[in-house]
Parts: sequence; structure tokens; C-alpha cells
Amino acid sequence: MSNKEIIIKLLDKVPDYKMGYVLAYVQGITADEESDEDFCEELWQDYKKDKDPDKDKEYTLEECKKEWGID
Repeated sequence: MSNKEIIIKLLDKVPDYKMGYVLAYVQGITADEESDEDFCEELWQDYKKDKDPDKDKEYTLEECKKEWGID
């Protein structure tokens, strides 16, 4: 029996209320990786075009914790 046949057989045992999890997982692993690359490239280009002079400013963890009120 192939892996695909085993998976199909196991689907009969998955309760309806868990099918959404199965569907989301299968959609995730079959997603078009090229689309992911295009999305990331678009984000990168948008970041490079951003004219905010503070976009590259770095903050220490201690500075962030102080600003957020975390001890």
C-alpha cells in the first residue's frame, strides 16, 4: 500500500471537527513555493524603498524591555 493510500484510509478515521486541521496542513505543504518567494521579495523591496530614516535603528533588549515596561 502506498503512502497516499494509507493517508486516504486514515482520513476515514479523522473526526469531522479535526478535518480543518488536516485541510490547513495539506494546503500548507502543497502551497506554491514560488508565491512565497515572490511575497518575500516584495516585502524586501518595500523595505528598501522605505524612506524612514529610523528604519535601520537598532535597539538593545534592555532598551525594549524598558520601553515596554518589562522588568
